[in-house]
Amino acid sequence: MSDKLRAAVVGVGHMGRHHARIYSELPDCELVAVVDADLGRATQITEQHGGKPFKDVSDILGMVDVASVAVPTVYHHIVAKPLIESKISVLIEKPIAQDSTTAEKLLQWAEDSGSIIAVGHSERFNPVVLALKRLEIAPKFIETHRISPFTFRSADIGVVHDMMIHDIDIILHLVKDREYRVTAAGFPVLGNHEDVANARVLFSNGCVANLTASRLATKTERKIRVFNPDAYLSMDYGKKTGIVITKDANLDLLKLARETDFNDISQMANFDFAGMVNIEPLDVDDKVEPLKAEIESFLNAVRTGTEPAVTGKDGAEAVRLAERIVQSLEEHNWNPQR
Repeated sequence: MSDKLRAAVVGVGHMGRHHARIYSELPDCELVAVVDADLGRATQITEQHGGKPFKDVSDILGMVDVASVAVPTVYHHIVAKPLIESKISVLIEKPIAQDSTTAEKLLQWAEDSGSIIAVGHSERFNPVVLALKRLEIAPKFIETHRISPFTFRSADIGVVHDMMIHDIDIILHLVKDREYRVTAAGFPVLGNHEDVANARVLFSNGCVANLTASRLATKTERKIRVFNPDAYLSMDYGKKTGIVITKDANLDLLKLARETDFNDISQMANFDFAGMVNIEPLDVDDKVEPLKAEIESFLNAVRTGTEPAVTGKDGAEAVRLAERIVQSLEEHNWNPQR
């Protein structure tokens, strides 16, 4: 392998064009090919960022070491298969596939060829999430909200696989439990797939996650709140800000109540709650560009032969939970008989 990894991007729509830009900017790789069914669009991207334009993925086999797959989800496996079989490592945009069966096929192809699959859950590289992980909080309850106006992209999948999948991956990353029960409700408005969804996931380790996603909102909001007995974290992905609230190290409410002869903790209503807890801003490095960090992690994994930060297995697990949520949506009875 040469000093510089030879990179390609397949599909240069909304996300793919950013992949091309970043590959062209990194010193340890070279953007050599851009593939798109619209050759004119591929040509436009190469004029901006370098490389040669192609219309079919078969044209670049043998030319590249790594490739980003940023075509619509239903075509991920079709595009990725010849790349993987040619021992080209791939970064597949989220979700890894439209269903868990197809995701497992991708994993098997990669195992057979020795290629690396990374999955584009770029929210893992959001500085808010990186700061959260540094705190090593064991969550007991997680609440997520991800809403936005309809962008008319990703219309081939519903809001669960399109938007909620980000939060599904983060929650699985934090909880580290793969046994769960799911209840969910949601409905389509503009097409054949759900545009609004809420899911409640009860993990076997006791953690509960409540996820809400909508692509019919009038504003954009991406937030996560994490609770455990000792801490509460509230984070805004978009603003890259957050706070951490912890019990004061010297605080023991029961001891305080006993010492003041209170029979009921409600009699402490005049106490200043803000003085009983520590409220600190989350230490966030807001200079991180998540997609750039994601691509750098992928390239490093290829160079070193190590696992990427978001593995193909992680992507498959996220799709599996998303499927369970969609199944629960379909089973939900909006008009029960009385």
